[in-house]
Amino acid sequence: MTRNHVEVWHERVLPSGPERIRFWTVLRGSLLPILVWTGVACFAYFVYHPLVAAVLGGLFALSFIVGFGLRRRARHSVRCSVYGALGGVLDKSMAGF
Repeated sequence: MTRNHVEVWHERVLPSGPERIRFWTVLRGSLLPILVWTGVACFAYFVYHPLVAAVLGGLFALSFIVGFGLRRRARHSVRCSVYGALGGVLDKSMAGF
């Protein structure tokens, strides 16, 4: 922790408990990966074959389902699991770029 974090904590700028995050906030924070993967899927669809774009979408869906299942197994709520799985898939998929 830095000194600034400690000062912010002691001044109670941070909320005292967990805050509800809306789905739009998750999407807005993940706008760049969404745009990149939409562009990649469109490129694959028009240049190669629609099947390539379908496979890419299937990999994304599979990663989402696995992430959701792991979070539910760890006893997270459904909302937390959906948001975490979506954010996790988009975060990890951009690691290669």
